Amino acid sequence: MCYDLSFFSNIKLVSDYLNTKEPPFQFEPTYHKVAQSFSKWPVVVNDGKELSIELFEWGVIADYMNTAEKIKEYRTSMANARSEKLLDDKRSVWHKLRNQRCLVPTTGFFEHKDTGGKKKTPYFIKTTDGPVFFIAGLYNYSPLPNPETGEVIGTFTVITREANPLMASIHNGGPNSHRMPMLLSKEHLFKWLDPNLTDEGIRNILSFEFPDSRMEAWPVNTIRTRKADDASVIQRIDNTLF
Repeated sequence: MCYDLSFFSNIKLVSDYLNTKEPPFQFEPTYHKVAQSFSKWPVVVNDGKELSIELFEWGVIADYMNTAEKIKEYRTSMANARSEKLLDDKRSVWHKLRNQRCLVPTTGFFEHKDTGGKKKTPYFIKTTDGPVFFIAGLYNYSPLPNPETGEVIGTFTVITREANPLMASIHNGGPNSHRMPMLLSKEHLFKWLDPNLTDEGIRNILSFEFPDSRMEAWPVNTIRTRKADDASVIQRIDNTLF
């Protein structure tokens, strides 16, 4: 799955890359955010007229979560959406949201490898395409406005798919092993945000396996303890290479 992201670049790189207007907000670089913190994150959406970069919270609040109690009970499981659910499970909330697509920019993500010890070893993974890359996502606006401000909160989830060989070797244990975030090549980005994309077009994009020859990964210190949000988070701890 994908529960740990980083974005330690300039948000302007996203607008430059996609040729969109600059976002009307500042986003402080971060080397690690965990999904269950429901942190605000920049996402790219298409409102039918133009692309824009918005600050949404990680972890979809679906329409059926129409009370604070339901949000608390169900939201922690909504950080990831299996790609297979979008089209092949018509009862799934992800099928209902398949036309509410977004891009999730990142500079890297983390996954844990079972090396046979007491604790799994975290790895930092990135692409070699450039400083910023994109993960396919889905979004939804919370049916429950903020009780203090009346704001309708935008929320998103990261889509995952079957892992490529590199990611299968890292994400090798646990009930959701051999999964990876749905990384997109540049050719897919505008297609994914096209409001006229058909189910067949969605399936074609989701069938894309990002090549591990365009990825690199290295082991890092634990990311499950509180630490400074700086470059030490992604510092290589040995010379293990792929």
